[in-house]
Amino acid sequence: MGLALVALMLGEFPVSPRDALAVAVGAEQGPARLVLVEFRLPRLLVAVLVGMALGTAGALFQSVLRNPLASPDIIGVSQGAAVGAVIAVLGLGLAGLWISAAAWLGALTVAVLNLAVAWRGGLAGRRFVLCGIALSFACASVTSYLLARGDVREAHTVLLWLAGSVGSATYDDLVRLACVVGVLVPFALLLETRLAMLELGEDTAAGLGVPATRTRVTAIVLAVGLAASAVAVAGPIGFVALTAGPIARRLVGDGKPVVVASALVGAAVTLGADVIAEHLAPGSTVPVGVVTGLIGGPYLFWLLTQSREVRRSS
Repeated sequence: MGLALVALMLGEFPVSPRDALAVAVGAEQGPARLVLVEFRLPRLLVAVLVGMALGTAGALFQSVLRNPLASPDIIGVSQGAAVGAVIAVLGLGLAGLWISAAAWLGALTVAVLNLAVAWRGGLAGRRFVLCGIALSFACASVTSYLLARGDVREAHTVLLWLAGSVGSATYDDLVRLACVVGVLVPFALLLETRLAMLELGEDTAAGLGVPATRTRVTAIVLAVGLAASAVAVAGPIGFVALTAGPIARRLVGDGKPVVVASALVGAAVTLGADVIAEHLAPGSTVPVGVVTGLIGGPYLFWLLTQSREVRRSS
């Protein structure tokens, strides 16, 4: 709530708490209402929903694959969504819902390719992550090629979007993203109990009547849908999905449900990073993905160091 108030009131046109309250009750119809309702509110709400989608997607991937590196921005899902969206914009000249559909198709294609390559009589988390990293590089190459071949003006807009930005969010973006998050996150909550049983081992889960393969594939589809929807609106914002799950587990404790906590942590991280990005360099636009990258890079390095130390000790 505090971050939301800061995001609404700070900026080139500061809004006092009194004016914000007047806008909320409908008593203010001047510049303050225009700034809050038309510009800052959709940006704030889209940042929250993008964070919820990425946080939930990361928690699902990490739970299914039992690997802390399993997040859509590491295993290529976000990059696949970006390729689909860039093809829709630069190659086909599409907009609106078509971009979201193209992002979904790109993310789903990468996920299916990853499953096909990584599947060896079962789904191994480490193999899935390694194959995903390779696909991520391949998608980045395709995106670079499309940008090099595209129109200069359109490529500039796409480059800003590829860095991860919610600065140009609109109410149309908000409605599309809210529909996806409102449908898929509850399904993820329903799936959480089965995922917790799978973490006890496939034999134990099978004894409790949990279909392992179907549960994992369903969780992956939900995670892909959430990640693709977030990327379609805000671009491939990095490291939010990677960090939300582990932070949520530390907050709620091991062995407890983390989908809701991961969604809330993802929303807080994305909104906080956007507030920092908006005021980091006055007079210029800094994409939120730059800030999450500055935060997530050291975290990823620490995570890799911890994983290496765990393997040595075992």
